[in-house]
Amino acid sequence: MFTYKTQGTCSRAVSFDVDTENRLRNVRFEGGCRGNTQGVAKLAEGRTLDEVENLLAGVQCRNGTSCPDQLSKAIEAYKQSL
Repeated sequence: MFTYKTQGTCSRAVSFDVDTENRLRNVRFEGGCRGNTQGVAKLAEGRTLDEVENLLAGVQCRNGTSCPDQLSKAIEAYKQSL
């Protein structure tokens, strides 16, 4: 499981697994607005890393970022860690 500490959002971290086809699995946010983070996690489930990263990058809420944007940054960090 990969965990990324979020910045500028109510959520504190986001974690996820990646399967052998580079699809997101078990997306979980720690903290944040429960309904929104659960919705984002469900929508991301089973999609490819690139698809989710491209869809969510730049989504704004406050502080120039959002939980969806932070998920895109987490995916970027995951890719860089390989």
